[in-house]
Amino acid sequence: MAHKSIIRLRMSSHDAHYGGNLVDGARMLQLFGDVATELLIQRDGDEGLFKAYDNIEFMAPVYAGDYIEAEGEIVSEGNTSRKMVFEARKVIVPRPDISPSACDVLEEPIVVCRASGTCVTPKNCQRKK
Repeated sequence: MAHKSIIRLRMSSHDAHYGGNLVDGARMLQLFGDVATELLIQRDGDEGLFKAYDNIEFMAPVYAGDYIEAEGEIVSEGNTSRKMVFEARKVIVPRPDISPSACDVLEEPIVVCRASGTCVTPKNCQRKK
């Protein structure tokens, strides 16, 4: 059974860390951590632990007001390790040039970050086979 997870949320002004309402790239990694936790719960019945990222690519800027969809998938497994891949996409953008509350749904999402990493669920915490 393939294990996938998708979350979507709006970046707020609290997420903006730099000038011009730019969101820190670490926020995407935080979303990937949430996705990884859900994947481990689906797979093992336990939140497990994120061990390491082996690749991270920041591909486009993210701003306060953007809607980000973060997706992850378990691509291989060991006895306790779960190799995962992640992708974050910008799916909605604000349009303050039109009005303060205008937004556009993007016809083609913009990939803003990709990553891969390994999570671990200790054997004594695994409740599913």
